[in-house]
Amino acid sequence: MSLIENSRLGVEGEAFGGEVPVTRQERFVMEVYAAVDEATADELDRLRRDEGIVASCTVGCCHCCRYHILTNVAEVHALAQYVKRELGAEEISALRARTRQWHAWDNSRPGRYPGTNTDGQTDISEYDPCCPLLVDGVCSVYPVRPLACRTHFVSSDPLACLAASDPTSTEEAPAVLASVMAAASPFSEAMREHVEEADSDVSRSTVLLPHGLAIEMGWDFALSL
Repeated sequence: MSLIENSRLGVEGEAFGGEVPVTRQERFVMEVYAAVDEATADELDRLRRDEGIVASCTVGCCHCCRYHILTNVAEVHALAQYVKRELGAEEISALRARTRQWHAWDNSRPGRYPGTNTDGQTDISEYDPCCPLLVDGVCSVYPVRPLACRTHFVSSDPLACLAASDPTSTEEAPAVLASVMAAASPFSEAMREHVEEADSDVSRSTVLLPHGLAIEMGWDFALSL
């Protein structure tokens, strides 16, 4: 059984009141995040100082939040702990609704989950697919955003990131700052090894963020891994 299957908390509509303890898993993830943030900041400074390259990412720039964000069970656990600890009942209810919309949209794409491509309870007619954690253009769980988000920086026009999430676009791909990801790679590898130690089946341990979040929160529309 994977960590994500073994740590379900909460049911539909529950507000997760009371103190949410900091787990060993969560503490490890936050230590990795701190190291990644330091390495990322150092590399961004070096790029600006030595090569004149400046990341174009700014507050409110959220086009990359429309990507399919891959994460792992350890990160999702830390994320859900933060949600239960820091978000109020109404915020969690709204997050659940957005996550359900994302699932309904994802399931409705051609060839996805035959026989379950519709969700009669969820209207996606005007849905703009993006990470359910995004609220008014800002990440609602920024301190615990996954590694994929922490290390993604571009030097191109942010609109290129929007085009990159559109399969019909003919625009140039965004100029990703690969050296930033490289600087953080030792810590990303430490995270991978940590997850492997807990569950040798890495394919089950890697998950799309909205799927993992729904499972960790115990929401009834979650997919089984």
